[in-house]
Amino acid sequence: MASHIVGYPRMGPKRELKFALESFWDGKSSAQDLQKVAADLRCSIWKQMAGAGIKYIPSNTFSYYDQVLDTSAMLGAVPDRYGWNGEEIGFDTYFSMARGNASVPAMEMTKWFDTNYHFIVPELGPNTKFSYASHKAVAEYKDAKALGIDTVPVIIGPVTYLLLSKHAKGVEKSFSLLSLLGNVLSIYKEVIAELKAAGATWIQFDEPTLVMDLDSHQLQAFTDAYSELESSFSGLNVLIETYFADVPAEAYKTVTALKGVSGFGFDLVRGTNILDLIKSSGFPAGKFLFAGVVDGRNIWANDLAASLSTLQALESVVGKDKLVVSTSCSLMHTAVDLVNETKLDSEIKSWLAFAAQKVVEVNALAKALAGQQDEAFFSANAAAQASRKSSPRVTNEEVQKAAADLKGSDHRRATNVSARLDAQQKKLNLPVLPTTTIGSFPQTMDLRRVRREYKANKISEEEYVKAIKEEINKVVKLQEELDIDVLVHGEPERNDMVEYFGEQLSGFAFTVNGWVQSYGSRCVKPPIIYGDVSRPKPMTVFWSTMAQSMTTRPMKGMLTGPVTILNWSFVRNDQPRSETCYQIALAIKKEVEDLEAAGIQVIQIDEAALREGLPLRKSEQAFYLEWAVHSFRISNCGVKDTTQIHTHMCYSNFNDIIHSIIDMDADVITIENSRSDEKLLSVFREGVKYGAGIGPGVYDIHSPRIPTTEEIVDRINKMLAVLETNILWVNPDCGLKTRKYAEVNPALSNMVAAAKVLRTQLASAK
Repeated sequence: MASHIVGYPRMGPKRELKFALESFWDGKSSAQDLQKVAADLRCSIWKQMAGAGIKYIPSNTFSYYDQVLDTSAMLGAVPDRYGWNGEEIGFDTYFSMARGNASVPAMEMTKWFDTNYHFIVPELGPNTKFSYASHKAVAEYKDAKALGIDTVPVIIGPVTYLLLSKHAKGVEKSFSLLSLLGNVLSIYKEVIAELKAAGATWIQFDEPTLVMDLDSHQLQAFTDAYSELESSFSGLNVLIETYFADVPAEAYKTVTALKGVSGFGFDLVRGTNILDLIKSSGFPAGKFLFAGVVDGRNIWANDLAASLSTLQALESVVGKDKLVVSTSCSLMHTAVDLVNETKLDSEIKSWLAFAAQKVVEVNALAKALAGQQDEAFFSANAAAQASRKSSPRVTNEEVQKAAADLKGSDHRRATNVSARLDAQQKKLNLPVLPTTTIGSFPQTMDLRRVRREYKANKISEEEYVKAIKEEINKVVKLQEELDIDVLVHGEPERNDMVEYFGEQLSGFAFTVNGWVQSYGSRCVKPPIIYGDVSRPKPMTVFWSTMAQSMTTRPMKGMLTGPVTILNWSFVRNDQPRSETCYQIALAIKKEVEDLEAAGIQVIQIDEAALREGLPLRKSEQAFYLEWAVHSFRISNCGVKDTTQIHTHMCYSNFNDIIHSIIDMDADVITIENSRSDEKLLSVFREGVKYGAGIGPGVYDIHSPRIPTTEEIVDRINKMLAVLETNILWVNPDCGLKTRKYAEVNPALSNMVAAAKVLRTQLASAK
């Protein structure tokens, strides 16, 4: 009975690691305190998997911040600016790389493939000196072994590591990062040797870039890397793990031909063609197939009968002894344990499986494959599947029809963007380089307490509204004192930018502890879309009109866009994602029109996650972008020319989808720019014409560091070199909810001062 888990959530069932990290960062607890919480979490996970009967239990999937950053630490790939002394990497250097510090900025952060998890991007060049600088993988293997649990250490593979890296500052883009392969492999050999000496019998190398569209040179790097490592593998079993999509035919041939490798892991949930590929191309004799049939990306209970049928088909190709039942990817992308959901509707709860339940599903399938099927477990699963298919709460025919009617037509505002911007400027009368923020202001402990007490019925609605109104008034006054041009109400009434809307839409369910790591200690609690989506009543009009009544300056109405609500939720898997997105778009459209009718002149519809949902394979991207961009346009196509529509996008590489961003037809887009070395601006240097308003972020809010006025002036000048003055906005990279007022006030003050310096310079240059 061979069962395997690719990886497991590390935050803990009640975010124990998050609170330990933040306490340590705030100087309220010691490094030993943090290490103790981490060790306890790791031990409980290993014991849980061993108790469930999992044969191949992963280790080294725990991280204090990010697994790619861990790999950089292992390789000693520390940029010079952190002043690292070459010894074993400790918390000071590690967290400075992740978060920056008073004197140096953090490393770039971007999305992990098409997930909402962010990784820290390695910075490499010809002068990078690699050395074995973090022995974490070996230490964690030994910790598990001391408990009597033999684990499979998991390490990001050398080729994926290099393909996800970027050029260090000052390194020519023509320099091939893959040319560093030999240097990196020498460290991997040391790690492998140490793991073997510690008693490891299996090692898992995660090589998810194999699912991408790779060229022959990149594929050759896999052959070169594993040929070079082959002699180190003597006496070891090696698993190459892939996930998130199908492995293309050429990559499949390359990976299955690797020498010295014992097994290959494939995602059979998102990789819908893997089974056909294995049947048509064959599978190497004597090798293990780790079949990812349990979904690591979503929270629906596995259809055990369907998965067992898939496994039996694979068994006939690869043989009974060589088939291992696995998850489609690491379970870090799903919630931790359904047991902690005491308030969830019992019918919906019966349809779900979180990480802990998926571990049990994997083992149940492995037992069934070995002829020891747990009939009661399979029977309960079949009943839950049938209940979900037939439940009347899932389907709303009116919503289905309205969404279906959208498909054949285009939805655009009647006038082009330049004419709209002229009409809006006449009404809004904004200065050159107008300043704004992205939406949220710091969420203080008091604010969270007020929301908690209101939810628990400890304070009345009247007391709650009074407290939130006071907070909004404070935020409005602060922005006026700072002299920001277009204001926000600060979103004090909101717990999360998706959950807040989901709670007011039909077809959504919510968890209490369904947290998923987004980056570092930051966790999100994705809503569950289980049925057709509609908007019973207005969601934001009350707060937005209240905020607008407090100021004569324009107040942005703040909404989350349909694509982001989709991509940041656990989405139903019984209909195409595009259909669900159209339903959400119609709900947001009603809200936009109600805001406009209530006198809100500027409406921001955040599409932070548009890029993240882009399929990994180029052949599938056009279809996604077509319906995603269409959904955004549906949400605001009915407003007047004088109503200014903003959108915001988060950390991602946007350059390859810039034409789709233009096609969204927003009046103003604010977009992450500062942490990625103004990479976004290169697209405009290459001649892309952009006529709408744009605010490439002038400072990184994901770091506590406060930028100087001079730094921000320099950033804006770089933007002015490639963008027209009349379309440029000045704003931070993202919302401010995770920051403290002690950081926000001086940073925004410097941002406004920078805009004024440049306005004066531009006026005198005329």
